[in-house]
Parts: sequence; C-alpha cells; structure tokens
Amino acid sequence: MKGNFLVVLFFLIVRFGFCQEGAVVHGIISGPDGPLPGATIRMEGTDTGVAADPEGAFSLEIKETGVVNLEIRSTGYVPLKKKFILLPGEKRELNVVLEEHSLGLEEVVVTGNMKPTFIKDSPVKVEVISSRYLNTFMPAAASSVVDAVKLLNGVQEVVACGVCFTNSISINGLPGPYTAVLMDGTPMYGNLASVYGLNGVPNMIIDRLEVIKGPASTLYGSEAMAGVINIITKDPAKQPLLSVDVMGTSLGEMFGNVAMAPKIGKSAGFFGLNYGILNNFEDRNRDGFSDLVNMDRYSFFSKWDIYRESGRKFSVMAKYYYEDRRNGVEEYLRDRNYRKLRGSNALYGESIYTKRAELFGTYEFKGAENLKIDFSMSRHLQDSYYGEDHYKAEQNIGFANLIWDKTLQEHSLLLGITSRLQYYDDNTVATQSRTPDGGEVNKADNQFIPGIFVQDEWKISDQLTLMGGMRLDNYEAHGPIFSPRFNFKVKPGKWTNVRGNFGTGFRIVNLFTEDHAFVSGQRAVEIVEELKPERSYNGALNINHVYTAGNSQGTIDIDAYYTFFTNKIIPDYADPAKIVYANTSGNAISKGIGLNFVQEFAFPLSINLGMNVQRTSRTEENENGEMETSAVEFAPEWSGVLTASYNFKKADFTIAYSGRLTGTMALPEVYDLDASGEPLADPRPLVSLPFSIHNLQLAKKISADWSLYGGVQNIFDFIQPFTPLTGYNDPAAPAGFSKFFDTAYAYAPIHGREIYLGVKWDLQGKR
Repeated sequence: MKGNFLVVLFFLIVRFGFCQEGAVVHGIISGPDGPLPGATIRMEGTDTGVAADPEGAFSLEIKETGVVNLEIRSTGYVPLKKKFILLPGEKRELNVVLEEHSLGLEEVVVTGNMKPTFIKDSPVKVEVISSRYLNTFMPAAASSVVDAVKLLNGVQEVVACGVCFTNSISINGLPGPYTAVLMDGTPMYGNLASVYGLNGVPNMIIDRLEVIKGPASTLYGSEAMAGVINIITKDPAKQPLLSVDVMGTSLGEMFGNVAMAPKIGKSAGFFGLNYGILNNFEDRNRDGFSDLVNMDRYSFFSKWDIYRESGRKFSVMAKYYYEDRRNGVEEYLRDRNYRKLRGSNALYGESIYTKRAELFGTYEFKGAENLKIDFSMSRHLQDSYYGEDHYKAEQNIGFANLIWDKTLQEHSLLLGITSRLQYYDDNTVATQSRTPDGGEVNKADNQFIPGIFVQDEWKISDQLTLMGGMRLDNYEAHGPIFSPRFNFKVKPGKWTNVRGNFGTGFRIVNLFTEDHAFVSGQRAVEIVEELKPERSYNGALNINHVYTAGNSQGTIDIDAYYTFFTNKIIPDYADPAKIVYANTSGNAISKGIGLNFVQEFAFPLSINLGMNVQRTSRTEENENGEMETSAVEFAPEWSGVLTASYNFKKADFTIAYSGRLTGTMALPEVYDLDASGEPLADPRPLVSLPFSIHNLQLAKKISADWSLYGGVQNIFDFIQPFTPLTGYNDPAAPAGFSKFFDTAYAYAPIHGREIYLGVKWDLQGKR
C-alpha cells in the first residue's frame, strides 16, 4: 500500500511540475517526394496546433506537458498519431514522413458543400483525380482538363465539329454545356468558353479535379445540370523552384511546360508557360481534309499565396490563353496559307483565333469569423472563319461569391450571396432582335444576375448526416429561379457509406454552345420561339464500401441516378438544310447505373475499373402529333474505363496502362452523296458500333531532378470507319461549300496511333 501511495504521489508531483513550464516540439513533415507545406500538427482533442511552412518545418508550443498526443495530417496522406512524454522546458525534435493514402479517404474536398470536408465525411459524393494520378497515365506536357476527364467513369469528351475538333465535357450522357466547370470553386468556363476555353487548362497547373455527377445548381447556379468539375490549382509553396517539361510526338506535335516557383517576401507563387504546336497535314480517310487539327497554343499563368499575419487566406491567380486553331483542305493549311485565305469562298478551311484572360482568387476577411469572398473576372474574344462565314464574339464575366459558414453544435450552416455580371455579343442571329417595323438589329446580351443560397449540414450522429439547401437566382428575362436540394449520408458500418442526393437544376441557354453546327457547315439556323430556361429534377443513390484482402485494400462504389428534364432545348436536324431550335414540348430523361472498383495491392500494383450503363432519351411530338421517344445523340449506352499501374521501386520505373470502352450510341441523320451530288436514299448508320482506345505510358526517374517518359496512345490504331464529314465530295461545289456539307458525324478518333517521348527536369531548392 505504501509503495502504491508513493507512486501515485510521484506522478502527481510530476504532473504538477510539468504544468508550470511549457515545451516546444519542432521538426519537418515530409511525404515520399519531399516536404509537405501546409501539413498540420495539433494536440489531439484540442485547438492547439500549427501548419508547416513552405519547407515543411513547424514549431509547436505546448503549455501543458506530460503525456502528449499529437496528430499530423496533410491532404492525400494517411494521418499519423504520435504519443510520448514531454518534459517541462524540453525542445523535442520530431521529423515525420507521411504515407500517401492510396484510396483517398483522408483527402479534403471542397466542391460538395463549399468548405473543406474529408471525402469519407462528405454527404455529397465527390470523385477526386489527383495530379499524380493524371501524370501516371498521360503526358503532363500535352494534356489538358479535357484529356484528364477521360479517366473518369461516366464522363467523356464530346467532339462538336469534324473539322476544327472543338470539344466539351459530357457527364452521364448529357451534352457538354450541361457541365459546370469551375476553377478553385469559381465558375470560369460556361457559355462561349465551354467550347473554346477548356483546352487551355494544362495539367501543369492542376493539383486535382473534384467531380460531382448530378445537378448542383443549388450551390453553383446555371450550367450545373449534369454535374460539376472543379479544377483545384496547385499550391505554389509545394512546387519546384524551376520545372521544365518538353515532349514531341510521331505526328510532329511539340508540347512543353516551363514554370518557376519563387518565394518573395511574405508570399509564395509560381508562373509559367504551357505551349503546343502542330503544323502538319494527314488525310487517312481521304476526305480531302486533315485528320489533325493544326494549332499554335500558348497559356501563360501565375498564382500567388500571400501570407498574412492573421493567418487568413489570400490567393490570386491570373491566366492568359491564346490559340490559333485551324484545319481544312491541304492548300488552305500549306505554308500557313490560312492567314491569307481566311474567309475564302473557294478553299474551305476553319480558322479560329481565341484570346482569353482570367483573374480569380479567394480572400478571407480578417476579424470576421469564417467570412470569405471568391471572385473571378474573364474576358474572351473569338475571331473565327468557317469557310467564308465569319463568327466574331466577345464575352466578359465578372463573378463574386460572398460566403459565410458557422458551426452550431451539430449544425454546419453555409450562407452565400452571389453576383454575376455577364456580357455576350456576336455577329449571328443569337444576338439579333426584331424592330417594330420588322427589321433586325444587333442586341448584345447584357445581364446582372444576383443570387442567394443557404445550406445546413446536420450531423445527427456518427451514422447519419442530413444536408438541405436552396438557392434563388434572378434573371431579367426569366425572373426568379428557385433550386432546392437534399442530401443524406448513412453509415451502416465502419467501412460502408450510403449517400443520397435529390435536387433540381436549371440552365440558361447560350445558342452557340448548344450546337457547333450553328456556325459550321452550310445549314441555316431557325429559332422558332423564345427559348426558356431548361429545368431538371434528379435523384441519385451511392453506395461505397472499403474492404481489405490480406495486406491489400480496395473500394467498391455503386451509383444509380435518374434525371428528368423539362423545357429541354434540342436541335432538330430533320431538314438537311436547317437546324431548328425550340424547347421540346415533351421531356428528356437520363438514367443509369455506374460501378467502380479500385484495388491497391500490397505490392506496387493498383487497378481501377469502372463501368457505366445509361439510357439518355427524349420524348416529343412527331409529325402525327404523337409522343415519340428516341435516344439522345452521342450518349453511349454503356462505357468502361480501366487503368492499371505498376511501380518497380528499385529501378524507379513505372508502367501504366489506360483503356476506354465506348458502347453503341445514337448518331445524327446524315446522308452521303452519289456521283451526281445528290443525297443517297438511305442515311449513314444511325447507331455506332462499340470501340475501344488503349494507351500505355512508361516513366523512369533518372535522378532526383531528371525523369524520362514516353508512351503510345491508341495502341491498336483505331479510327472511326466513316469520315466525320458529309457533302465534302459534291461535284457541283468546291469541297466544303456544298449545301449538303456537314461536320457533325464525329464520335470517335479519326487519327490513329501516336508515339510520344518527353523529358522533365525539376530543380528542387529553397525559394
């Protein structure tokens, strides 16, 4: 008894003494590739903590010594806990190396509810593609956000034109303009930019992509009917001092990235250049037009994080994008003749000049709890010729999102006020207005769109979270538009989550982005009524389960979704000489099931397999006044994605395979011409055959700074069996100028196998 009493007395004395004098824990937090700026270290269960500086170093003052429990975290890494006894006045050095979290459960996402949330805790299903994953399967120097989404199940690139190959991003079979693309949480790429701006977002600036499938208009407004892709840009403090990445391809393309990341005073930033150049003519399908779009593309960008004494965030980024894109017959392209022939009525070509400037950022207010503003400004100028037809457009957008969030016991509230100034003008019928005397006058679309939204995330228990929200936007032409949503997350087991999403979406039409055939080809455009906003009503269910098998782990993810559309705007191609635009009197439906399987083995092999089965249809009145249902064009009935990578650690060599399967899809009704130049009696196939594209990339780390990579895209040299063009061989008109000329039959690659080789140099060092 006496001995036990002395032991207890000793610990009480030690505990009392330890509380009188503090201590310091300091060190460096690193990952496999070096320091982790911004990593956090805190005392478990308290608010005492600090964040690592740009070199990964930290110093944490601890007032109450004795037994200390520390938790170290960084986005994308497995949290680490350290428990030890800390003596009064001690200065303990603690250097830790965090392991990457292979399944991403500890990654922080912001897109689902506009504030940082761990993936495993988010009531909204958010898929993440990291920059490491992107660079494993595709060349960073040449790839853009459009290429990146090809690795996602249920997401695909849609090519709008078989000559200039402009593209957009489709989610769950819905057209590209239905997808909202954000940059660091702010809308940047709607309307005109959704056709011509996305290729100017290089992988070089992407830290990760956060993707939500299904309507998200409650938080992000118009254009979020199919889903949201949020491009999270890289943290300047985590970038090499100097980075150079150059590559070339067997088709004569040249790509490159050059970036610097200095630290100046109380700020860290990076700036750089991404470029792509191709000036080559190739015509495998013998339609007289090049299978490769020629281009000179330059993207300049800079991002800066300014460190403030208050610790509040202030980040700003600017980007300027210029592209000279062209294609056509050989004489139009040879020796850059397009510069003299723009607007020719004898030699057909499409020449597109794009200039786009962007500024956006985030500012957290000092002295105001959890109050911040996200802001963006963009100016987009388009100067294009499609044959002899001139398309000139200007779009200016200013956006501000004032957001306040507050946690009240089990409730996490989010309030926001949005303001959007939008100016759009072009030289087409899209901005023409009739005068009282029956004439026509140009009238630019100039709008101020205010909006408010509110959201409440209610964590009832560790097993159940509910989230509800609503948004109200006001449009001068359409009045107020209300968009509610409801989400839930149920946790029936430690490693299983069930999420549900129910909500509405809306979209204000911009005619040019509805269909690229609006200005390409020789069809006349007819707008039969004032186009009303499209509306959607969505329900989705997600089941996610994490499992272990021996020393390996993996996830199984199942999605089921159903979206019902009203006022849907569908272009009618029934008349070969016209495109008729109107709100459908019926409805449209997108429904499907997606399955995704990820396996991380104990040895360095990882596999990701996804399959998506969907039906995207529209129901409208036919010529007999009866309601008729048909498939929406370019929406595959099924698709699949497979990626696999293996890392030979001793040799520091990685081999990565990616493949994409595309099932049957409805195609537009187009007619080839006979020898006399008249359309054949029967159209081309109205349904495509399934096809697959396979790619392989090899990467070798030569030294700490140098790496070499190369690969093959479209290994089996697949091209679609038909040229994407019709009416190109009309004997009564020069190629491209026939009244039957159309560019809309593009659904698969028309250029085949491509080999590439690149080298990358990263100069690490103190900034």
